[in-house]
Amino acid sequence: MSSPTYWFRAKRYGWGWGLPLSWQGWAALAVYLAVVLAPLAMGELGRWIFIPVLIGATAVLVWVSYRKGEPPAWRWGRKS
Repeated sequence: MSSPTYWFRAKRYGWGWGLPLSWQGWAALAVYLAVVLAPLAMGELGRWIFIPVLIGATAVLVWVSYRKGEPPAWRWGRKS
C-alpha cells in the first residue's frame, strides 16, 4: 500500500493547513475562490447571499482539507 498523497500541507505553526501541495489542492482552492467571489458579480442579490455562500464554501473547504490534507495537530515549528 502506498503512502497517501496529500492535497494540503499542515501549517508549520498552529493548527490547520497551509498552501496546497498538489494540483487537486490548487483546483479546490480555485473553486472555493470562484464560489466566494461569484456573488460580488450578482449586484443587489449578491449582497444578500454573500455571507451564507462564504460560510458554506468555507465549511466545504475545511472538510476537504480535513479529508485530503495532512493530519491536523498543533505544531510549533520544525522538528529537530
